[in-house]
Amino acid sequence: QVELVESGGGLVQAGGSLKLSCAASGSIFMINRMAWYRRAPGKQRDLVAVISSDTDTNYADSVKGRFTISRDNAKNTMYLQMNSLKPEDTAVYYCNGQGRLADGNLFNSWGQGTQVTVSS
Repeated sequence: QVELVESGGGLVQAGGSLKLSCAASGSIFMINRMAWYRRAPGKQRDLVAVISSDTDTNYADSVKGRFTISRDNAKNTMYLQMNSLKPEDTAVYYCNGQGRLADGNLFNSWGQGTQVTVSS
């Protein structure tokens, strides 16, 4: 099993910044795709940003130019630097990791989520 733990959420004023972290632990051989998703109140969970094992990135149009996804493969950790935050960025942010366990099995794991609240 792989456990993903997010941290770094909180309350920030519009225009401010936050940096989220997602640390993966367990019998991991390799993490291929890592991604951040978010679920705003009353809405479905949406993809925010994704990063591959060779650090190719993609972003939702709504966060392009404001958010930066990165990862540290040696630490099995992913980050999301969020700048110029807007009230509409308010959501629970979830990390997702997909890869292969040490026993050869594949995994697709989710974190428990971290709340980000942006006040106007």
